[in-house]
Amino acid sequence: MPGDRTLRLQHGNRIEALCVLGTCISADVYGAAPAGAVSFSVKHTEGVSVEVRCQSPAEVGPTPGSGTRWPLDKGTVLRFSMSRASTEVNDNKVTVSFYADGGQPINQAGVFLTGIGISLDVDADRDGVVEKNSPNKASWTWGPEGHGAILLVSCDKENPFTVASDCDDERVFSREDLLDMSRMVLRTEGPQRLPRGYEIILYIPVSEADTVGVFYVQNPFFGQRYVQVLGRRKLYHMVQYTGGAAELDFFVEGLRFPDDTFPGLVSIHVSLLETLAEGIPHAPIFTDTVVFRVAPWIMTPNTLAPVNVFVCSMKDNYLFIKEIKNLVNKAGCELKVCFGYINRGDRWMQDEIEFGYTHAPHKSFPVVLDSPQDGGLERYPIKDLLGPDFGYVSREPLFEAITSLDSFGNLEVSPPVTVAGKEYPLGRILIGSSFPTSAGRRMTRVVRDFLCAQQVQAPVELYSDWLAVGHVDEFVTFVPTSDKKRFRMLMASPAACYKLFREKQKEGQGEATMFKGYSGTDTKRVTINKVLSNNILMQQNQYVQRCIDWNRDVLKKELGLMEEDIIDLPALFKLDKQGKAVPYFPNMVTMIVLAKDLGIPKPFGPIMGGECCLERQTRCLLEPLGLRCRFLEDVSSYHGRLGEVRCGTNVQRRPFAFKWWHVTP
Repeated sequence: MPGDRTLRLQHGNRIEALCVLGTCISADVYGAAPAGAVSFSVKHTEGVSVEVRCQSPAEVGPTPGSGTRWPLDKGTVLRFSMSRASTEVNDNKVTVSFYADGGQPINQAGVFLTGIGISLDVDADRDGVVEKNSPNKASWTWGPEGHGAILLVSCDKENPFTVASDCDDERVFSREDLLDMSRMVLRTEGPQRLPRGYEIILYIPVSEADTVGVFYVQNPFFGQRYVQVLGRRKLYHMVQYTGGAAELDFFVEGLRFPDDTFPGLVSIHVSLLETLAEGIPHAPIFTDTVVFRVAPWIMTPNTLAPVNVFVCSMKDNYLFIKEIKNLVNKAGCELKVCFGYINRGDRWMQDEIEFGYTHAPHKSFPVVLDSPQDGGLERYPIKDLLGPDFGYVSREPLFEAITSLDSFGNLEVSPPVTVAGKEYPLGRILIGSSFPTSAGRRMTRVVRDFLCAQQVQAPVELYSDWLAVGHVDEFVTFVPTSDKKRFRMLMASPAACYKLFREKQKEGQGEATMFKGYSGTDTKRVTINKVLSNNILMQQNQYVQRCIDWNRDVLKKELGLMEEDIIDLPALFKLDKQGKAVPYFPNMVTMIVLAKDLGIPKPFGPIMGGECCLERQTRCLLEPLGLRCRFLEDVSSYHGRLGEVRCGTNVQRRPFAFKWWHVTP
């Protein structure tokens, strides 16, 4: 039985004790016996169950009638318990009578018992109900058959007049705040008052003080007041015992997401304390524990339905926004424009933030992750996104230098995959990094550690440092399909581009001209023949293809993909003075995916029969899958600044229907 404790009997005295329902009290009969005693008998009231245990394991059994006498051997123990709460203090008792060799009584030892029920309860089976004394409340396990309560980080902001998010504020202003929190119930049952010298306290370990906050509603009927009873500056709370059968409701919030110093598990305890006399410190005689796991931050892949599309309004992108609006309307979602007074000249919406969400059985809400790479949009997620049921989280390095790989164009997530029999029902995060043998640029450790600590979307590091900007979205993306696979992975491919151009050259289209209508600075006439005869460009793209193929092999292994799951989109790159790759023409892989509608950078490829052959090839590859291709002109607004359509936009998507706690990490 949980919570067993030892009680020391004294012959010639009757002591008083509390017995918590569901626990056992053990008393050493041999040690309490007076000199000359050789046997003993036990009497007890109806509300107490008594068991005698002798030194031999076989000599165990409930006490028969009051006339039964037991031999007094060393190691003889009396165990008693109560299954019903007392209505009055000391309303039950156990009496032990000791006898001499001839059977004459020598002395007695006794204990007056008060039965009390104490249970700290949570929603351990994740069905929205706080069960009484669940056997699984003090542990946490993953999987469909797992158990354990779940906490949300209160990283949204219900009160518009506070600066910080709710988890940084020790005050609760309204009941809406409590709706984010998990309910915890302290159930007590017993007499109208506790015996003198006993107290009940609720507490958290000091090591977890910055991970959890607990609130209690005072005066629930007359002007409710929400009081924080546990948190960063409050490690324990004295519980007011009300007598009879009572339930005290507490509301628990997470204060931080899991990271490298916090695995995500939080424990809260309630203890019954006893003191022998005034001035003597209290000692615990019973403790009940519950365990929560803080819900992770979860990314959303392109295969999930779009809700909102975000874009910055700039002086030079009016026509682009118009095209995006048409695309968004067709996709059935909403366009959110960030104007100049907020974006302060920063157009790179994808680089600043990444949309995700957090989820518990009682609630789910979106959470935006803020990149450490700050530009003009630095304050945008806090000023415009953070609010009621819209959370915010960030990770900032203390000493590491920030590089372009810390922008969130360098953060992608795959659709759900199965790899060698292991399921990743929420997909896997993809992070661009340096080649394993080099000391190049990497995403800062604090962000990588944060992503790994969420546990439900095990990250994969790719090699993206070969690119000037260095983002994974420059060579890989995912699109939804309606077949059994449910998605395809798209990869930029110089080899596919050269193959297409050679085919067109053989068809007599070698003089077809690229970049017609292109508004970039390089306006020299470029034909298929010129591209194919440029040996330096070809060598550079052979190098780029090898870099992409290295990533291709990693992705096939880590995502469990076959060649038929991958579509190669034509792409060309050139190397800058530092030997880093930049797109030769607008990179079609860096597209925006809105369900079946794709906003693809217009590539300005060779024109044949009034149509761009790169666009035609892309349509042939994607439209049979049920996708709709719309090519957007982004040269002046984005491509000329080493970005594309996806870099200048961002998409908030619906969360997974799958429950993350069913994952087996």
